[in-house]
Amino acid sequence: MIGFFGLIIGIIIGIVWNINIPDKFSPYMSVAILACLDSVFGAIKGSLSNKFQPDIFISGFFGNAVLAAGLAYLGDKLGVPIYLAAVIVFGGRIFDNFATIRRILIEKARSRQ
Repeated sequence: MIGFFGLIIGIIIGIVWNINIPDKFSPYMSVAILACLDSVFGAIKGSLSNKFQPDIFISGFFGNAVLAAGLAYLGDKLGVPIYLAAVIVFGGRIFDNFATIRRILIEKARSRQ
């Protein structure tokens, strides 16, 4: 329930404050956002399977975002688009977590019938 309120507050803050991120930071932000979404979907999956651990979620949320943005920055300085690898990896993990969440929810719905 706290997460839901946090989401609503975040959406409201995002709508009220008009924050523009320069285009040169878009690869870093996209990778960091994907890393955070990966952690959120992993937390939902863990919660549905009764294996959620808040400390794992928090460390993964911020750790993945910082590591992904750092690797994107390093790749930018080396002239290698490393951020594309992170996009592929996090994108794949998000879809895997979503598939698992979907299966868990379908199994729970079937067991209620």
